[in-house]
Amino acid sequence: MRNLTIKRTKSFVGCLAKMKVYIEDNSSSEIINNTFCRKIGELKNGEEKTFEIDNESQKVYVIADKLSKNFCFEFYEIPKGEDDIYLTGKNKYNPIVGNPFRFDNNDNPEVIKNRKKNNKKGLVILLAAMVVGFLVGGVIGIIISNFIDNEPPSPKTFQAEGMSITLTDEFEEVGVESHTIAYGSSKVAVLVLKEPFSLADGFENLTLEEYSDLIMTANNFTNIEITTQNGVPHFVYVSENPNNKSTYKYFSYLYKTDDAFWMIQFAVLVENEEECAPQIQEWAKAIKFS
Repeated sequence: MRNLTIKRTKSFVGCLAKMKVYIEDNSSSEIINNTFCRKIGELKNGEEKTFEIDNESQKVYVIADKLSKNFCFEFYEIPKGEDDIYLTGKNKYNPIVGNPFRFDNNDNPEVIKNRKKNNKKGLVILLAAMVVGFLVGGVIGIIISNFIDNEPPSPKTFQAEGMSITLTDEFEEVGVESHTIAYGSSKVAVLVLKEPFSLADGFENLTLEEYSDLIMTANNFTNIEITTQNGVPHFVYVSENPNNKSTYKYFSYLYKTDDAFWMIQFAVLVENEEECAPQIQEWAKAIKFS
């Protein structure tokens, strides 16, 4: 056996949280990063602790909590041997993945790869890619019910944050929390979400396909197919509003511009789908970016 000592350098970042320390152990049932691990202790901000480990090659993990362990973790590869091990590290500012603990001088290629992967996982949790989240407050029903039909409708172009969309004068601009802008009429709600690349390092390196996959993962959309409509990734899903028990269909379109990813959704009651779907396709064609 030998000693593993870890010093958590004092830092304002994550100062109130205790970091949990795990060691690789195939006899344990807990899994972090596809590795069976056993908890061996905790580290307060500025604390140093020594743990007894065996002489085999193994990974030591540091996580914040079990809820975020799939994207907020750090590991260090401990080589086989009898010599004691001394490691240092501290929490680094990165709100995308919960200001994680990072070991000093940990340049293992597998670690670097995992950090990038975890940034992507954390990103879709942090950002407003939670596609169905806004339904909890009955937002869609409120948007649609607040408008009455104007006859006859005429084309009307709306602009926001470098995006323009031509709808009709039946629509009005409304505010929806967690979305960039929204427009509503008596039958259709349009939700516009812009996610700038500045939100996270490396966000701009994602392809539109990767961004689409992240949205599917974040929302557990396992049985929803992404197709291409006029060269634009597109998917459709149905969700019930828990407040009024109405069921809405969402026509969702994804875009990548020079500075951001965009998700633009058209929501209609399922009973209005047949009437509105052709017009929604035409409106989607009219979306432009400057």
